[in-house]
Amino acid sequence: MTTQEELPGASGTKRFLYVNRRAPYGTIYALESLEVVLIGAAFDQDVSLAFFDDGVYQIVKGQDTKGIGMKNFSPTYRALGDYEVTKLYVEKEALEERGLSPDDLMDITYEDEDDDWAEKPSIRIVSRSEMTEIMAAQDVILSF
Repeated sequence: MTTQEELPGASGTKRFLYVNRRAPYGTIYALESLEVVLIGAAFDQDVSLAFFDDGVYQIVKGQDTKGIGMKNFSPTYRALGDYEVTKLYVEKEALEERGLSPDDLMDITYEDEDDDWAEKPSIRIVSRSEMTEIMAAQDVILSF
């Protein structure tokens, strides 16, 4: 008979990947994704985000939403480290296809308690093939 301790994921912690493919404004998807990420993190799950396609625009620095009459929620990404959300994967090809580089992205960091609270970058630029491997390692993938 298998005991609870022998089962994969028996500790209750699962790996959740939130996939963001849409531009930050014009639909509710980006904001809803961010809210669900914060909820998952509050329940001590292993939470990470992936940015593909127009989703890369969600973490571009210098967003100004005054002209569209919507609240700019992009500063919230900087608080993710406080919730132990420290892995934000950005597809390199999606950046390049949109004429963007890593320098165009917000400076999102976290303090690594295992390294004397050193500040480290949360954004990790990965290739499409690396993203496939990251996705395969998740227990749950939610797409927005």
